Amino acid sequence: MKRSMGHRQGIDWVLTLVPLAIIALLSAVLMLFPGRAGEILEKLRDIFVNQWGFFYIILGLGVLCMALGLAVSKKGEIRFGNLEKPRYGNFSWGAMIFTSTMAADILYWSLIEWCYYYSQSSQVIEGATLSQKQEFASAYPLFHWGPIPWAFYILPACAYAYMMFVKKRQRQTLSEACRPLLGKRVDTKAGTWIDIFSIVGLLAGTATTFSLATPLLAGAAAKLTGINSTPALSVLFLVVIGLVFMVAVLTGMKAISHLATGCVVVFCVLLGIFVLFGPKVYLIETGITAIGNVADQFLHMATWMDPLRVSGTGGSGFPQNWTIFYWAYWISWFVATPFFIARISEGRTLRQTVLGGLSCGLLGTYTSFLVFGGFGLYLQTSGEENLAMALERGKPPEQVILQIFEHLPFQKLALVVLILAMIAFYASTFDAITLVVAGYSEKSLQGSGEPRRGLRAFWAVVFLLLPVALLFSESTLTMLQNISILAAFPLGIIMICILASFWKELKQRK
Repeated sequence: MKRSMGHRQGIDWVLTLVPLAIIALLSAVLMLFPGRAGEILEKLRDIFVNQWGFFYIILGLGVLCMALGLAVSKKGEIRFGNLEKPRYGNFSWGAMIFTSTMAADILYWSLIEWCYYYSQSSQVIEGATLSQKQEFASAYPLFHWGPIPWAFYILPACAYAYMMFVKKRQRQTLSEACRPLLGKRVDTKAGTWIDIFSIVGLLAGTATTFSLATPLLAGAAAKLTGINSTPALSVLFLVVIGLVFMVAVLTGMKAISHLATGCVVVFCVLLGIFVLFGPKVYLIETGITAIGNVADQFLHMATWMDPLRVSGTGGSGFPQNWTIFYWAYWISWFVATPFFIARISEGRTLRQTVLGGLSCGLLGTYTSFLVFGGFGLYLQTSGEENLAMALERGKPPEQVILQIFEHLPFQKLALVVLILAMIAFYASTFDAITLVVAGYSEKSLQGSGEPRRGLRAFWAVVFLLLPVALLFSESTLTMLQNISILAAFPLGIIMICILASFWKELKQRK
């Protein structure tokens, strides 16, 4: 069956409706048979994470090395498109790169991730001292949100930008990016299923991503107003987020650019509150130490697999529970985010895109983790709060985060800014990926052209319906998270095909 059979009036109905039907069916199965489905997913996770986890580790190192290698080589001078100067200025471009990724997730995990590591450091370091716990808890978040995961976005973005602005191909899908390697096979069922599977994996990942925002947003609103935090309140915030990103995505790239700039402004205000009223010297010294530890131990962190757990003689399973999980999670998002980065990188060179993209991503990420995470870590190590113990004993993470805000002198103001920041960040992230996924539904879309408004509206609604439907079932959300992790394995293979195609075309370029 040729893909053209699925086209009608310029819309690829196969890529528009089949992924939605698959996710709807999958969600129904998970809701109706949660126990059995959970058992199956756990067994599959054990295979792909615990037994094949080295695949993610090797892929991460390979992608980072390839990105840096191309950037410093002569190939780094290749310009994406014929513009005399980049389409977007450096600040707008950098802001959109940071906010189009998992920026709201970055804000969320900045406040709480250190807490998990502080608790688990004793399992990794026998007889861990207070100093060792602090160093472990402050360094690993920087590693897990550092150069390797950002390379999962930036290098494919270069491949897509080359495809869009140099080769000027009319399809903006993963299968089209594989054309140099797979040839005409991308026009058959093989190419169709690559794109269907990619969209399904992305939809599953975004459903779990929203699950992080809504409990914290609802909890913050409840603390401000005194009302109870309920699923209905979470749904209300989902609707608000949806309205913001729907307006932006329907308006187009100009609105998305303005929203990204606004996100950065609100983010900086929240940072300023934590820095102004936080332990400044502690934040600076902890930050310097954490960056130094990551730089010194980077290769060890990037290759640690904890093999003793296999022999049953020890091991904590930390790299499987966290490093491999994060690599898989970032891979599941490479379906859409790099396409958006590619779109906004028109007029830039490969070198500028790699080095600039990594720099912008790391600047925003590291600043967030060092300030917000450092503030919470100070409360823990100074004895003012035992947040790690509270989390370990089952206190919801959003409640632990709100407990941190209680130590700010203007708590209500900080909570208002937090709510605004998370709404803006999630809206900015999802308007970017909605614009890209809507492009999958177009049978012909060239360069910086935008998909039709009707398709953008359709996908904006789809991205909202799934989280709303699953919000009332915590177990289902957990299982969908497992699905996104499992989906990353074949997506990783697709990523290899895309990068191999990119390399093949670069070698043929004179």
